[in-house]
Amino acid sequence: MSLFSQLKFHTTVNDLHMLPSDGVEVAFAGRSNAGKSSAINTLANRTRLAFVSKTPGRTQHINYFDFGQGRFLVDLPGYGYAEVPEAIRAHWEHLLGQYLATRPNLIGLVLMMDARHPLKPLDVRMLDWFIPTGRPVHVLLTKADKLSRQDQNKTLKAVRDELDTWPQCTVQLFSSLKKTGMEEVEAVVGRWFGDALQPEDGAPGT
Repeated sequence: MSLFSQLKFHTTVNDLHMLPSDGVEVAFAGRSNAGKSSAINTLANRTRLAFVSKTPGRTQHINYFDFGQGRFLVDLPGYGYAEVPEAIRAHWEHLLGQYLATRPNLIGLVLMMDARHPLKPLDVRMLDWFIPTGRPVHVLLTKADKLSRQDQNKTLKAVRDELDTWPQCTVQLFSSLKKTGMEEVEAVVGRWFGDALQPEDGAPGT
């Protein structure tokens, strides 16, 4: 059985004080139109495990999904959608920044970017918040099916080159529509959980 096929909804929170105290977690983040919810549904082979809104920016909470055995996927609010009111956008950005920089249970970040428009300023800000923790980042270049094979390869190389100064960053192409790149994501996340839950580690994320 694949790792993501075990996912079940666990809880939803809108305040860092409400976050679960136990377990280790991998966060999924991305701009509101980067296809994050579609990617989670594709990986889990479900149609509505993660809510896909026709209006990007609707998901305003941190949603937890349970893999079992003390392992969680954390679906973070999408960021950067222009029609979200400023007060709500400011709240989300504060919530995301605090979570990424200070959450002890967080062992890795899967950061999604539309392959046609990668490394936008808010994507870089997410990296700036998380990179100092020393934990790994895996970038998914989503909607890769919308590019030609040549442009996919050019984009992949360009993003890898940009992230080259951060050795804990890896990057791949991904398509929810074509279901390509799923095995690579599963291998990366599975390895993170395996490393974090080694008996000798002693604490989440070490």
